[in-house]
Parts: sequence; C-alpha cells; structure tokens
Amino acid sequence: MLLNCYQEELLEAGCDEAGRGCLAGPVFAAAVILPKGFVLEGLNDSKQLSHDQRTLLRPIIEQEALAWAVASCDHEEIDRINILNASFLAMHRAIEKLHTQPQYLVIDGNRFKTYPQIPHSCIVKGDGKYLNIAAASILAKTHRDEYMANLHADYPHYNWMQNKGYPTTAHRRAVIEIGLSPFHRKTFNVSDPQLDLFSKNA
Repeated sequence: MLLNCYQEELLEAGCDEAGRGCLAGPVFAAAVILPKGFVLEGLNDSKQLSHDQRTLLRPIIEQEALAWAVASCDHEEIDRINILNASFLAMHRAIEKLHTQPQYLVIDGNRFKTYPQIPHSCIVKGDGKYLNIAAASILAKTHRDEYMANLHADYPHYNWMQNKGYPTTAHRRAVIEIGLSPFHRKTFNVSDPQLDLFSKNA
C-alpha cells in the first residue's frame, strides 16, 4: 500500500516525469500536492496501470489535489541540453507553476537538480511507494499521451497514437523508411538498424 507522503512536517509535493525514453516529442513532468489523509482506490505508479485506469484517475487527482501542475521541455530543448537536464527543467517548471508553494519535494528517481530554496529527497521507484509521486506520474503520463495523440493526426505514419513516441520496432522502421519528423529528437539514435533488439516493444 502506498504512503501518503515521505515526511509529514512540511507541505510536500511529489514530482515525476514521462517520456524520457521516447524518440520523439517533449518530456513532460508533473508536481502534485495531496491533502493529508488522501485516499484514492487504484492510485499507483502509472506504468502499472492501463490507459483506461489512468484516464479515470486523472480528473479525480486534478480535482482533489491541493495543487497540481504539468510542464514540459520540447524536443529542441532536449537536443540542446540533453534528456536528463530537460527532465529536471520540466520538473522545475511544474513546481514553479504550482499555485501553492511546497516546502519539500520528493522526486521519483535517484537524481535531481536542486530547486531553489526547497529541500528534496530522491526516491528510487518512488511512484510505487508514495501517493503524491504516483499522482504526479499519472498526470505527466496522461498529459503527454494526449499531446502525442494530437500530433498523430498530422504525422500518422509514425503511429504516435499507439506508441506515444517510444522506440517500438514499427516506429523505428517508419523513421528509416520515411525519415525524421520535425518532432523527433535528433540526438537520439532513432534509426538503429538492429530492429530485432526492439521487437519486444512493438
């Protein structure tokens, strides 16, 4: 069972990102402050949930959170500053957008660039341990998926509606056959010819 928060003395925001491993599109991040005693059946790491489950949970989180925000770094920023720094920047942007300033941050993962004047802790697999990080993971994932689904209408050959920009065999093959879209990350190894290595993701 997930815990409400990492510590109880300070007002805490959970932070997570989505899209780090994608070949195309932005990386999204979310920051969420939940009320004490918050309970939501089914809330878990977004990767453990189906699309339908995430879709049902998102509006409840957005309605009941004390504060939430979603932000992103686009593919050009990712190419310029690298995906790790872009992930940190997207989280910083999400934190900055919160209408309630947190006093403490919990970050999913093992690294983070300190946000000015707010202490933090990095929690490996934190989205499966704390509700506020799990909530952030769902918001980041659903907002990004929605963004990629909208892009799909203009670039249907890459099937972003289904793969959301992740490196499936079909996605890589489309890049080899058609070329890069304006939204692909040019510093990523998009057109690796060893497609069989990625067949499990197809």
